[in-house]
Amino acid sequence: MDSRLLPDNPYLLLTPGPLSTSKGVKAAMFRDWCTWDDDYNALVQDIRSQLVRLAGGGEELTAVLMQGSGTFCVESVIGTAVPREGKLLVLSNGAYGARIGEIARRLGIPLTLMDFGELEPPRPGDVALALEADPAITHVAVVHCETTTGMQNPVGDVGRAVKDAGKVFIVDAMSSFGGIPMTMAGIGADFLISSANKCIEGVPGFGFVVAGRGEMERLGDRARSLSLDLYGQWKEMEDKGGKWRYTSPTHVVRAFARALEELDAEGGVAARHARYSKNHRILVSGMNRLGFECLLPPAYRSPIITSFLCPAWSGFTFKRLYEALKNRGFVIYPGKVSTADTFRIGSIGQVFPEDMERLVEAVSMSGLAE
Repeated sequence: MDSRLLPDNPYLLLTPGPLSTSKGVKAAMFRDWCTWDDDYNALVQDIRSQLVRLAGGGEELTAVLMQGSGTFCVESVIGTAVPREGKLLVLSNGAYGARIGEIARRLGIPLTLMDFGELEPPRPGDVALALEADPAITHVAVVHCETTTGMQNPVGDVGRAVKDAGKVFIVDAMSSFGGIPMTMAGIGADFLISSANKCIEGVPGFGFVVAGRGEMERLGDRARSLSLDLYGQWKEMEDKGGKWRYTSPTHVVRAFARALEELDAEGGVAARHARYSKNHRILVSGMNRLGFECLLPPAYRSPIITSFLCPAWSGFTFKRLYEALKNRGFVIYPGKVSTADTFRIGSIGQVFPEDMERLVEAVSMSGLAE
């Protein structure tokens, strides 16, 4: 189908995913695929190779795709990578770090959860001390961009502490991979987890894991779940040329392949990061001009999503702002912070600096700015 025939969306999604996608990505879903066909499996294999390349690796890395939302992928890693005799240290400073801890608890995995609060990043020195104090810990997990607040955590510094202690490092890069430059080696990650509908700008339906090949080969029969058996899924794709164990989201996979093409055409991760960063700068400066304050200091903010404090102005409510902006073509996110009244605005997806300028103008015209 000619992508020009697709109707325009009535609004931009200024959220951390699902997000606004290109017409090319949407149009890619108009073809049906057979999960057993060689053409489709070759497409899967190419996606796996491209993900490894984006993570900065070669033969030493491998990638596997997993049906479901990003959380399904996180659970597949936690439930498969940590052995029965292992113990997980989770570094939490928001809802998504806390969710990793909840996954471990539900699966009966021995757990230590270090809670740094929602407004502070994990401290590598504290991580090193915790690992020294408890030799039973075998794996450490952290969220790279904690979208509860928009904080970009110092995964490279944390990774050095983890590797110095000889532990396995799991990085939830759900909302950052493809939009913030990183390599597995550079951050010390053994497992890196992300999703199709984030910075690569695909649509929801599957997530993926990039891992050290040696680490993946060690997983064997560790999985605590049938459908979320990361090793089983990887082994099937390895041995059968891109085949999934169970029915795969074929249309979503094809859309993701198109999204990868568009990422490359834009200039790769560096160019996308530059666009997202410019979006973020225009957003913050414009909202500050209108009297809105950011929740986090500049050093902690990511270019992915920004939390703003709800002002105590007469007549201001998030619901009123939400409806006013939706009527003007923008959808924003409610807050998720437990200690402050906030709302969030994303900078990723098919969103460009001129869109952020229009958003600031829409906020100004809403009657809800200072």
